[in-house]
Amino acid sequence: MTPDFWQEGKAHLSRRDKVMRKLVKAYPDGDLGGRGNEFQTLARSIVGQQISVKAAQSVWARFADTAREVTPAVVTALPVDAMRGCGLSGQKVLYLKDLAAHFDTGAVKPRRWPRMDDEAIIEDLVRVKGIGRWSVEMFLIFHMMRPNVLPVDDRGLRRAMEKHYNDGEALTKPEMRAIGARWSPWCSVATWYLWRSLDPVSF
Repeated sequence: MTPDFWQEGKAHLSRRDKVMRKLVKAYPDGDLGGRGNEFQTLARSIVGQQISVKAAQSVWARFADTAREVTPAVVTALPVDAMRGCGLSGQKVLYLKDLAAHFDTGAVKPRRWPRMDDEAIIEDLVRVKGIGRWSVEMFLIFHMMRPNVLPVDDRGLRRAMEKHYNDGEALTKPEMRAIGARWSPWCSVATWYLWRSLDPVSF
């Protein structure tokens, strides 16, 4: 789906940045949106770590079939052997169990997140094993549809910024943030267009 803020973000970026103006014209339709609720979206991110998209989809399908209902309570109760049988590593089983425990006990409270700023949500979620800043930033962009996230740890974003803003030469994180400063408060929109510029067919 296209977030309500997308048109305003596109207009701002087109005014402030000639590279963005070109990309906005090239790829006119923004499309964001996660699959499932907060718990399921974060669980998917854990399942997909360090494996291909195709492999992640296969493992997730087996896991969802085994669980029947992917909820914190169900995952907490699932036997480790059953989870390993879905193709999950021991480490990912530990991460999923920890995520489920945080939700099940109320250590994280998704209902509060709409009222919290991005950094507070990041701080809330990085306490969960297996979830780092990058994972939460992807969650903020694609699930919560926050408009001003600049994930400088993302390899794709770095590669796109180097291509479009630095003649292919390496950029440091502070340099990326300096370039991105002109995009605020619509860094998520700029990030999407930069990702799209690298892989316009399969994005």
